[in-house]
Amino acid sequence: MTATNTFQLSLAREVFLGLWNQFVNPAGRLLHRAAFPRKLLALSSQLFLSAYFAYFAVLSLAPQSTAAADSTAANLALGPNSQLSTLNPQPSAPPSTLNPQLSAGFATMATLDDKHKLTIGDKLNFRIVEDQEDPNEQMEPKPMMVGDRGDVEVPYIGPFPGTGKTCKQLAREIKTELEKKYYYQATVIISLDELAKTIGKVYVLGEVRRTGMIEMPGDETLTVGKAVLRAGGFTNYADKRSVKVTRKSDSAGPGAKTQTFVVDLAEVFEKGRADKDVELQPGDAIYVPARAINF
Repeated sequence: MTATNTFQLSLAREVFLGLWNQFVNPAGRLLHRAAFPRKLLALSSQLFLSAYFAYFAVLSLAPQSTAAADSTAANLALGPNSQLSTLNPQPSAPPSTLNPQLSAGFATMATLDDKHKLTIGDKLNFRIVEDQEDPNEQMEPKPMMVGDRGDVEVPYIGPFPGTGKTCKQLAREIKTELEKKYYYQATVIISLDELAKTIGKVYVLGEVRRTGMIEMPGDETLTVGKAVLRAGGFTNYADKRSVKVTRKSDSAGPGAKTQTFVVDLAEVFEKGRADKDVELQPGDAIYVPARAINF
């Protein structure tokens, strides 16, 4: 009940008491002395009291009736399935203050790419989450590229080996280095922005139609079979079953080891055994020997 309704009830009560004291009681005593019939006198008093209490009841129920009418009208305007709560309205949820860049899955080291191995010429995006001062502002990543020596330039650290590693692996290694001196905790986010157009070179020699160097595309896996086809295919005297691949180890110096693979390309080309083919790496040398006996 509002303050206005309380004031109205108090005023009505005072008016009633004033009327009763000024008119009803004196009139009753006067009529009683005049031998006015008692039944008629009691009936008039009851009617007066009934009128007062009826007014009191209507006045006290008026706010509830008005509120109910307003609620009903609003529900009818919104539709039969709509209900408005007028008793305990639920507060609306506060707006989110999280930065979408931080709340997204991309902003965790666990979701970084773990498939593509970085090569020379790959362009990357790099950022450290802890460098972001305001969580509501989007942090621009630092562009980074795998250089000719296979390194990436990392803030605070300098050149850091990157070739042959995935984004996830590289981020974990950089995190470890940063936490040694510069950060109590470093969340390193690295993503691949653009693949290198070429990732290196291989060399095809021996019994092929065009010997020489072949560029390795950055967006395609180059195998021994593909390299031979790009060199024009075999000559008539090629030994397809004894193609040799020579690969130098990553370590440099006099103690560097060399690996040699023998690939049977006859199985690959003639029987469709793609599982027999070998994926090439930059710097590999392919040699196709000649058959011992030529017919």
